[in-house]
Amino acid sequence: MVMSLDLKNQIEKARHNLHMLVELNEGGLGHPDVIRQSMALDELINEYNRMNRSQKRT
Repeated sequence: MVMSLDLKNQIEKARHNLHMLVELNEGGLGHPDVIRQSMALDELINEYNRMNRSQKRT
C-alpha cells in the first residue's frame, strides 16, 4: 500500500505545516494562510478516507 503510505506522509507534513502557521500567526486561526492550510489538510484526509472506504468494499 505505497500510495497509502505516501498519502499518510503528505497528511503528516500538512499537519506540521498547519501547526507552524498557527504558531507564526500567534494562534490566529482566522488568518488566511492558516485557513488555506487547514483546507489542504482536510482534502488530504478526505482522500485518505475515500481510499480506505473503497478498499474495504473490495
